[in-house]
Amino acid sequence: MLPNLDLLDAAGLKALIVWQHDELVVTQQRLLSRESEIEHLKLLIAKLRRMQFGRKSEKLDRQIEQLELKLEELETAKAAPVSERLSSFAQASCAGKPARQPLPEHLPREVKTYSPTQQVCTCGGRLRSLGQDVSELLEWVPGSFKVIRYVRPKLSCASCERIVQAPAPSRPIERGLAGPGLLAHVLVAKYADHQPLYRQAEMYAREGVELERSTLADWVGGCSRLLEPLVEALQRHVMSAGKLHADDTPVPVLAPGNGKTKLGRLWTYVRDDRPAGDSTPPAVWFAYSPDRRGEHPRQHLRAFSGTLQADAYAGFHHLYEGGQIQEAACWAHVRRKFYELQVAHASPLAAEALKRIAELYAIEADIRGRPPEERLQARTSRARPLLESLHQWLQASLAMVSKKSEIAAAIRYALGRWRALLRYCDDGHIEIDNNAAERALRAVALGRKNYLFAGSDSGGERAAALYSLIGTAKLNGLDPEAYLREVLERIADYPVNRIEELLPWNLAVATKTVRS
Repeated sequence: MLPNLDLLDAAGLKALIVWQHDELVVTQQRLLSRESEIEHLKLLIAKLRRMQFGRKSEKLDRQIEQLELKLEELETAKAAPVSERLSSFAQASCAGKPARQPLPEHLPREVKTYSPTQQVCTCGGRLRSLGQDVSELLEWVPGSFKVIRYVRPKLSCASCERIVQAPAPSRPIERGLAGPGLLAHVLVAKYADHQPLYRQAEMYAREGVELERSTLADWVGGCSRLLEPLVEALQRHVMSAGKLHADDTPVPVLAPGNGKTKLGRLWTYVRDDRPAGDSTPPAVWFAYSPDRRGEHPRQHLRAFSGTLQADAYAGFHHLYEGGQIQEAACWAHVRRKFYELQVAHASPLAAEALKRIAELYAIEADIRGRPPEERLQARTSRARPLLESLHQWLQASLAMVSKKSEIAAAIRYALGRWRALLRYCDDGHIEIDNNAAERALRAVALGRKNYLFAGSDSGGERAAALYSLIGTAKLNGLDPEAYLREVLERIADYPVNRIEELLPWNLAVATKTVRS
């Protein structure tokens, strides 16, 4: 924030100028370094593509894809200003980007005219036509491109020559070319359909619309900044729950400098109490971290108090020490260990364990969606006797098998977490397993199969934010692209103190009310 210049003496003004100059120099060096790395990557990709011609190498294909994604992340990160104070300088430093070309003539045009509301000048004089300003917006409707042409007639007063014109309509990204529908389409294609930007650029080119990857990257970066307050509101909603499902998964990330990959981590926290008959909207919040240290979930859950349903990850254990968070273990993890043994070895003990666990799940199927009191009563009368019998059987079976066997390891896993596995029988709000979190991570697993996940840590953070909004839209039965289109149409001018109104469940209700 700029200090009050009227209160500064000559020495203070000189110090301020020197400090701003130093800031500009540092920023310029960072921008030049980033531009240099972008150019280097482009040359390297071109070289590898020439090597690729005439022969098929999966390793070379993979290397090219990794470099393409790193270039994509650098260009996306470049869209974020270093600070509000230096934003104009950053834009000037990026002036070497490809010049904006006219939108293709073959695309259909939809003309929207914004005429002045005044019929006469404030002086009482007659208004006459003085021409018009025309601007165009590239938009996406399901399945095709179209161009929105904004026409704003200008009128001038015949008496005082005052000029009157309607204000330009707001755009999601200031002075941006893309409409909210196209921005939503690019985001969903990247983060839900797992299409990197360079592949999207190739697809759009086949439709006769040439969009540079750097342009798409600018749009992703701009949207990420726009959506930050909404993601924070979503996080607050998730963390205000009394029960959460938590899980994490590794994500490959390009390490800075050496071009090699490292393993980052994507954490998911799910609020979904619908199985206990609760009408509170479900939601999921993702967070990215460069490693799996336990300090990350501690930071994520600093404001949470209640029951955490999670796996046996050691990094969660310290969360249960103070009593603010109670542990509830996952029966699906127990079942999975016996299932793998049954598939691999057709173990009779594993088959018996699976049969007993299936009886517990049959009870859960009967009471799904019922109020917590009914669920607790059913578990007390029907599940607890089965659990006591299962516990005795596991202890007896452990004494009969080799301590070094795989079946012994599966039994010890269950017995070692027995107290946490019984938690769901003490509270009708709690689930028998952590499948809600595992379902939320499926989109990440699909993305890993299609391409290297993130070109940088900042790319992982952007992905976590978009996964949060897309995943929550799905949980609430909304089409993610339609939801993001509606959000991006409104958010640029939306009061930040009312940002919760754009959360999926609130926006869905508001949209239905307006349309009806």
